[in-house]
Amino acid sequence: MRHRAVADLMTPTAVTVRRATPFKEIARLLTDFDITAVPVVDEADHLIGVVSEADLLRRRSPDVASTAERLMTSPAVAARPEWSVVRAARVMRQNQVKRLPVVEPDGRVIGILSRSDLIRLFLRRDHEIQEEIIEDVLTHALAVPVSAVTVQVDDGLVTLSGSVPDPGLLPVVLRLCQSVDGVVDVDCRLTSSAPVPDRT
Repeated sequence: MRHRAVADLMTPTAVTVRRATPFKEIARLLTDFDITAVPVVDEADHLIGVVSEADLLRRRSPDVASTAERLMTSPAVAARPEWSVVRAARVMRQNQVKRLPVVEPDGRVIGILSRSDLIRLFLRRDHEIQEEIIEDVLTHALAVPVSAVTVQVDDGLVTLSGSVPDPGLLPVVLRLCQSVDGVVDVDCRLTSSAPVPDRT
């Protein structure tokens, strides 16, 4: 079980600017493409910074001579395509940014991951989450009899009840269920059906 990768959710980069791109051109691109930030790249398409709406708004009296190089936040915080979405979300939170350029190992920009992309994960239907937990977590990963565990999902909140054969499985079931895309939280009410060893 693993969280979805950044590459699965990112929007392929269609808009970038160069160091010399002027203020008004950047503002037009943000408006025309309905985006909130644009990566700044060098001649080899390597990421060197990001210009956001906030960067433009900080200019109380926009200077038409301002360029991306003067406006951008640099160095830019970026993600890698193979990162899990959990790692990307953590980096966004730590750096207080709403989007991350996604770059290849050589620094070439290939996409953008935004908060709205991450939110889409939590719009999965409850029955899809339930099926994944039953089939992937319980049946395939842990070989727990489906009849032994009841899985209920309500707006992403998973409630597990019933029993598992080994008490060592309890934290594993919890961790794997928490890793399923769309799960908001897990209420684990499982017990272990393993007999208590006779120590007499």
